[in-house]
Formats: sequence, C-alpha cells, structure tokens
Amino acid sequence: MDLGSVQAVARVVGDNVERVVVGKRREVQLVLVALLCRGHVLIEDVPGVGKTVLAKAIARSVGSSFKRIQFTPDLLPSDVTGVNVFNQRTGSFEFRPGPVVAQMVLADEINRATPKTQASLLEAMEEAQVTVDGVTHPLPVPFIVLATENPIEYEGTFPLPEAQLDRFLIRLSMGYPGRAGELEMLDRQHRAHPLESLRQVMRIEDLVAAQEAVKEVHVAMTVREYIVGLVEATRHHDDVYLGASPRGSLALYNASRAWAALEGRGFVTPDDVKALAEATLAHRVIVNPAARMKNVDSRVVIQDLLGGVAVPGALPTPVGAGGDGWSNRRAGA
Repeated sequence: MDLGSVQAVARVVGDNVERVVVGKRREVQLVLVALLCRGHVLIEDVPGVGKTVLAKAIARSVGSSFKRIQFTPDLLPSDVTGVNVFNQRTGSFEFRPGPVVAQMVLADEINRATPKTQASLLEAMEEAQVTVDGVTHPLPVPFIVLATENPIEYEGTFPLPEAQLDRFLIRLSMGYPGRAGELEMLDRQHRAHPLESLRQVMRIEDLVAAQEAVKEVHVAMTVREYIVGLVEATRHHDDVYLGASPRGSLALYNASRAWAALEGRGFVTPDDVKALAEATLAHRVIVNPAARMKNVDSRVVIQDLLGGVAVPGALPTPVGAGGDGWSNRRAGA
C-alpha cells in the first residue's frame, strides 16, 4: 500500500466515525495516528462527552476482533488477562483467555480499577503478551488498547501510575461539542443511536498494510534532532518534576510519521512534530507541586517548550514579527 492509499483509507474511516462523533475531526485523526503506529490511546475527559462512543466507533469501522473491559474497583487482574482452569476430562490445566486477548480492546473507565488491576495491562501494552502462572501467551496482531478515563478529581478514581501512562502513545481530550454540534447530535439520535447502524469500512489486512507503509515515511536528521531536543527540554524545565522518557521520543517520532501519511506526504516536517507534541508528550510529563499550585499543567509546559526550542537548521526571525522567533523554512528538507 502506498501513502496515497493510506490517506484515502484513513479518510474513509474518519468520515465513517464522524457519522457518530460530531465535530471532533482532530480527535478522530489522533486515534487514527495511533492505529497506524500500533500505539495505545488514552481518552480523558468528563463523563458524557463521547469517550466510549469514539472508541466503539473506531472499533466497528475496522475489521478487527474487539473486546470491552469495564473497569471497576472489584475487577481482578485475572478478569483481564485470563486464568488457567483444570479440565477433569484431560487431567490438565487449560488457559481461558481474558478479554484482553483481542486485536482491539476498549478499557472503559480504566482509572476506576485499583492500581493492582491497572498493572495487569503493563505487559500486554508493552510486549503484546500476557503471562499467567509462568506461561506466556502472545496477543493477536495488531494489539491496540483504547482506554477511557475520567479526570482524577472525580469521585471513585485511582490515578494511573507513571509507568502505565508512559505506555500510551497518545492522550487526548474530547471536550464539549459546540452549540451546532450538540444540536446535530440531538437530530441524529432522534430515533436511534447512529452507532447501531455503523458499518465496517476497513479490513484488518488493510490496516496492517497501512501500518507497514507508514514506516517508509522519511524523517530528516534535523527533524529528528528537533524531536529529541523537545523531549530533552521537558527534563530540564523549571516546572517539571519528571520529564518525558526515551519512549516519548519514539512516540513523537512514530506519530509524526503517521500524521505526515494522513496528510499524503512521504516526509515529516517540524509542523507535524508540533501538531503531535502535546498529545504524545504531555501525559508523560509530571509537573512539580509548586507548579500545580500555580495551575500549571503538563500541557502548558509543552506549549511553552514549543515556543522556546529552536528547530535545528531553521533561520532566526525577529520575535513579534508574526512568529515565535524561528522560521521552519529549511527544517523539513
């Protein structure tokens, strides 16, 4: 599959999902970026804005096996990964796979489960396998987790540990729909929810082919230096307690290639990196307590760094002349 086909297939999936999720094209594109990178997505926002609907619409649009896990405080790790059951007829133990054994898994309200249960996904998300009673079981290919969570200020939630946050390629927020979008939503759901009639528009073979095609997108050395420079800067920012890990560099690198493919280009520009920086890095950055008291969060830190980290090879321009002090004219070469 060439990059033109990747763009066309992604557009079809995006249009199909927007039959259900109104006015959230960028959020849909971010999920498509993760699919093309075989990365996991964390959708964080208040209840009722369509987090679960977005995840289910993506899953129905792609011809993959799909399982849903409703995370609750009484959920056990074995309820996620599976368990060995003794078969009296054969006299041996048999593995009964849990719902995590699927190509696409919806982890709904993931932060309502205890940290012990949340940790049951760590191995699966990083290595695409689960280990039960010392035996390792591979997961289907591709394996992608679409997780939803409510803000940690809400009652009955447990904050995700840093190790698990770092395993999500992208974190996004849905936000409230605009007035026109909310009116359209009422009209579409007058008789039935459009999700009920949503059809599959992509085969899993096409998704795998698109994932391989994205790997051929070129990233110039100057753009690679810019990616690493941004990630390094998160580790030295005054408001940051814990900066992004090297996994953050890989996430931004791969996501930028997928974003360029969605735009129909075979190369990455600094603007692609800027477009994905917040979604791929903000959840990996932990601000210090003093910054939190000033209402500074990780998203603010990333935006600050985008305005301060120069693009290698760029030409300096006067600050206040319609730019941030740097020109990207040469950086995408």
